[in-house]
Amino acid sequence: MAKDQSIKHAREVLKIEAESILSLIDRIDENFSRAVEIIYLSKGRVIVTGIGKSGLIGKKIVATLTSTGTPALFLHPVEGMHGDLGIVTRNDVVLAISNSGETVELNTLISRARDIGVSLIAFTGNPSSSLAGLSDVVIDVGVEREACPFGLAPTSSTTASLAMGDALAAALIKKRRFNERDFQKFHPGGTLGQRLLARVRDVMICGEQIPMIYSGVPALRAVDEIDKKNLGFVFVTNSENRLLGILTDGDVRRCVGKGVIFEEKSVDDLMTKSPQTIDENASIAQTIEAMEKDEITALAVVNKKNHLSGYIHLHDILGRGGTLKISAPH
Repeated sequence: MAKDQSIKHAREVLKIEAESILSLIDRIDENFSRAVEIIYLSKGRVIVTGIGKSGLIGKKIVATLTSTGTPALFLHPVEGMHGDLGIVTRNDVVLAISNSGETVELNTLISRARDIGVSLIAFTGNPSSSLAGLSDVVIDVGVEREACPFGLAPTSSTTASLAMGDALAAALIKKRRFNERDFQKFHPGGTLGQRLLARVRDVMICGEQIPMIYSGVPALRAVDEIDKKNLGFVFVTNSENRLLGILTDGDVRRCVGKGVIFEEKSVDDLMTKSPQTIDENASIAQTIEAMEKDEITALAVVNKKNHLSGYIHLHDILGRGGTLKISAPH
């Protein structure tokens, strides 16, 4: 019975916190846009501050911002009033987090920061608070109730602040056009860093699995190869393995629509010449960027002599089950 009650309580907590985040959606307005614009145009850093649980959330927001192209620092309000306020310059933006908006130490720090001339953004559950009155932009992160059984421990309120911080960071990623190659620069270690640093040659599909035919063969044979490999395309090479073109199932459909008689054509008549390629020594980060730019999911992999080495598909970068598959170096 006790076990069932624990499960019930846990589910209720998750439901309350999920509802708290969903309630923020309708509060994303021009204030949020202003906050993004202020940070984007700033020539300084984002100084995030808060006390207690809000401070811990602030540190996580700092970590997210700094890893995604927005320089940020955490400043504890008490330490700030004992000398650390010296790190703040008028080019910085201060992001203050307080559910009540009436934390004395925090508001004292914010008052002094105003004297420096910084822009001030507040995450608060009380838009009528003293903190809100001191700030240039107020973002309402208020929640209906805490998930704590007593309604006292910061739970839903901190979750809401954290989610809004993620939304702010994500909006800045888009604004700055921060891409995976940029992300890799800040994450050289760990699984993600390894994924982005890996080379195409370690992930590409090669050998007999490559859908490939020689130049000059009948178009129908090329169509058969597309069907056989079931990848939606076939590469066309010469006898020296130099890549000459590609025929896709989309090309085939368009030819059918135009009434092309395949029996009278060779693959060279229908193929797209000079297809998009990626060098076998390129990084996965570069490959993803190229795919995103051209809105494609597969690329021919070539060496410096434009000889076909293999192909790479987005599914093979991420892994069919969602994780990167890296083979032994070739």
